[in-house]
Amino acid sequence: MPTPRNTLLQSIEDKNRYVLIASASFVALFILCVAWEWFIAPLRPGGSWMALKGLPLLLAIPGIWKAKNYTMQWASMLILIYMTEGLVRLFETGANFWMAVLETLLSVVGFIALLMYLKPLKQEYKRLKKEKESQANEQSGT
Repeated sequence: MPTPRNTLLQSIEDKNRYVLIASASFVALFILCVAWEWFIAPLRPGGSWMALKGLPLLLAIPGIWKAKNYTMQWASMLILIYMTEGLVRLFETGANFWMAVLETLLSVVGFIALLMYLKPLKQEYKRLKKEKESQANEQSGT
């Protein structure tokens, strides 16, 4: 009888490496966003409602983990918002600078992982579409 630990390890081993990287990036980015705005360097002393900015990431994580193409497509656009915030906040000083560096790096890694996973799927879709069109042209021409 497999133990829960063995089942989890097998599940991780079966995942595509880009799905794992993207999932890890989104989880780490969520933790970073909440920690940054809650207690590391909040906009206001005692924490900030800006910690809620991590919520959209949390909504995307299950779909990314399950490698749902639709979720991965919109998550690839969503993560650009965090990349932009990180780049803008690079001009701040102290802890905010280092949090911005980390946010930018995690966003870039997650974005690239999503694109690397989706690229072959998109190519396959285009190939199938072209194949279907050529079959339709052959049938209509006969």
